Amino acid sequence: MTHTFDEAAISGVLGHMNDDHRDDNLLIARAFGEPEAVSSTMTFFDGDGGDWQATLPGGDVRELRVAWPGGSITERREVRREIVALYDAACERLGLEPRPHD
Repeated sequence: MTHTFDEAAISGVLGHMNDDHRDDNLLIARAFGEPEAVSSTMTFFDGDGGDWQATLPGGDVRELRVAWPGGSITERREVRREIVALYDAACERLGLEPRPHD
């Protein structure tokens, strides 16, 4: 059964990703299914992966589900690790140098 995070965890992660990591959202969308995306917003996550909305040229919006690279998770602290891994994998797929992580 897929782990569901509480509303505070979901709100906190989505706020952080959509306020502070818009470019990362776009890289993830482009690398994992929507290469023509012009913007992307993280909309949800659970223990199996994250969901993004990718906006394409012309305004069409596509839903995108990306599984966590390390497999299913159950703790909030694991979310950051998996999003960082997605970002790194997105950079690799797109031939970009990832920035260092704290």
